[in-house]
Amino acid sequence: MAEGLRLASLAMYRDPPVIAEATRALWADLAARLTAAGLAGVSAALDEVIAHDAAWLDPQLLLAQTCGYPLVTQLGAKVRLVATPIYRHPGCIGALGGSFVIVRADAGFGAVADLRGAVAAINDWGSNSGMNLLRRTLAPHAVEGRFLGGVAESGSHRASIAMVAGGRADVAAIDCVTFGNLARFAPEVVAGVRILAETAKTPGLPLITRGTAHDREIALLRGALADLALDPATAGLRDLLGLEGFASLEMDDYDAVLALEREAAALGYPVLG
Repeated sequence: MAEGLRLASLAMYRDPPVIAEATRALWADLAARLTAAGLAGVSAALDEVIAHDAAWLDPQLLLAQTCGYPLVTQLGAKVRLVATPIYRHPGCIGALGGSFVIVRADAGFGAVADLRGAVAAINDWGSNSGMNLLRRTLAPHAVEGRFLGGVAESGSHRASIAMVAGGRADVAAIDCVTFGNLARFAPEVVAGVRILAETAKTPGLPLITRGTAHDREIALLRGALADLALDPATAGLRDLLGLEGFASLEMDDYDAVLALEREAAALGYPVLG
């Protein structure tokens, strides 16, 4: 990142490559709108070097996307919510999204209860879509805090899909946006799996800025996003991303993420396993 420029990182949805390219174009358009609106220090390009989670608390952060689980468990008042994207992929409803519980295409599982003793692949222990939603889905079937035969951390949703398709894991929870992008642009990736069930839905991955951002900056960001979402010139770009618009949610709306964690604990299943 060049000196004097604010950090922009949109690293949560970058697979397959067509989505990465569309995300770069989205930011270039947004950056031009912000600069034209008088916001200083706007980088014309995304920072694709910084780790996605390192960007969240960077003091120079202008815009990043985070996951709902770290938002409520780690970030809180250290960041400010800007907007939540609205996607049209199957499994997404307005600003809400859930995960698909997937198994290998030829696996004999007929219901969630059949997964007892199975090995789950999760992208990250701090993931709402890959861990928290799966935990809540399995919780009613746990006995003395156990249900699965093991949990393997894959590092990404795509890697979790590969583990399930390749027989190295039996089940995974894949968020509806990632699954939709792959099904549309890289169908071979999901060809070896099938959807067994859907999880509960929570608010989607929010766009955030640093906690010290002024109200004017928040207003400029939201205004630029709203203009982009309505501009006919960006229709093709929005179609590629499956993007319908942006919602302005409050931090309280993301309490739904923690509510699922509490519900799993109340059912005797505080830890996925």
